[in-house]
Amino acid sequence: MNSYKKVRLCILLTSILLPIFFVGIVIGFHSHELILKPIHYIFFILFFLSLTLFDVGIILILKKRVQKKESDRFSIVKKIILSIFLSLEILGATTFLFLMYGPIKSFREFLISSAMTTMSHRYLATWFYSEKEIQKVLEENKIIEIEEETDPALIEFRKNFNRDEYENEYEREIFTLEDINAPYKIIPIVGKNYEGYMAVVYDPARVTVGVTKYLNRYGQYVTEMASQENALLGVNGGGFSDPNKVGTGGTPEGILIKDGKVLADKSFSRSGGLIGITNDNKLILGKMTSKEAINRGVRDAVTFGPFLIVNGKRSFIKGNGGWGNAPRTAIGQRQDGIILLLVLDGRKATVPGATMLDLTNVMANYGAYNAANLDGGTSTVMVLPAEEASKYITEKEMKSHCLKNYCYINDIVNGSGAHVTRPVVSSIIVK
Repeated sequence: MNSYKKVRLCILLTSILLPIFFVGIVIGFHSHELILKPIHYIFFILFFLSLTLFDVGIILILKKRVQKKESDRFSIVKKIILSIFLSLEILGATTFLFLMYGPIKSFREFLISSAMTTMSHRYLATWFYSEKEIQKVLEENKIIEIEEETDPALIEFRKNFNRDEYENEYEREIFTLEDINAPYKIIPIVGKNYEGYMAVVYDPARVTVGVTKYLNRYGQYVTEMASQENALLGVNGGGFSDPNKVGTGGTPEGILIKDGKVLADKSFSRSGGLIGITNDNKLILGKMTSKEAINRGVRDAVTFGPFLIVNGKRSFIKGNGGWGNAPRTAIGQRQDGIILLLVLDGRKATVPGATMLDLTNVMANYGAYNAANLDGGTSTVMVLPAEEASKYITEKEMKSHCLKNYCYINDIVNGSGAHVTRPVVSSIIVK
């Protein structure tokens, strides 16, 4: 067999072996968890040897053909281009495997915790890691909530928010108003890995829950709910089940209450619980039944979590909190009664999103005495009437961000990378 045929056979053989060795790496990691045992190292070595042989074989074949058919000048250019391509291929494969299975845990923790808190993208973790490894990462990155319910008596409303002195820059942002009669203020929020908006609502009596008209069938966009309620602004609300992964958002999780009427009363086993507004306009957080909520004067409520701050005490966050980096929505109330509604964007190269620690820090900075995480990801959205929204988004964005004379002002990115939101079951509305 001449050398040319040997090279072609080598290329064929390595092209067959490469996917086998890659699968072996993944299976080896599933079997041996985080500690790379000898068999796992062997698969690593075999994969890169095969990749190198494959690339060398391609170069030799092309070199032989170039010598026979092409000019020297074109041959040199082609070799340079091919060398760059193959170098990038090797670098890409090496980087991927190093990030997925190497000694640095941060990327693995980011991927697993981010994927496992979604309903439709858990495969990004389960395809590459064993259940034991996933559970280990989640155990090392979690949030331990404060084991108490909010005490409404600790919230003391203030009617006059005028101040001559401010405790910090965040209070200055809240209380510096162009119009002292303004019902709310929008504050841009920018952090290391996130950006978004904080809506400061001065009268908590304006805050209520919006619900899809098609409850238990399919959801509505928050822009539609805001239009139905003739709202000043709105954000997405509680969680919903989506068993067929179709994103309709019509069936609520947990308890859903609007205007004192219980619309849903389902089990909810995850962190968090009821997030409600009482008849005396106080935010209440707790793990309670719908009957207990009504008896405690809850007029509007959704269900989600985790709870971030309860009675001024922050939940304990271990690692990244177990929720990874993602778009986030949160609601909180200051001790003076002001309601805080926060949306933070993510899923972009320079803006991956907020962790639970980030979310808690932002809410605490602005004085939240009680605060909870609402549904996030593609659900995360803040909407305003079109005229108000035009202050925050471009004319071009107005064409894609608006529906029913309302527009969302944050930059939403769904799981596929498209800049679109989705229908949800409930929203937090400011009238």
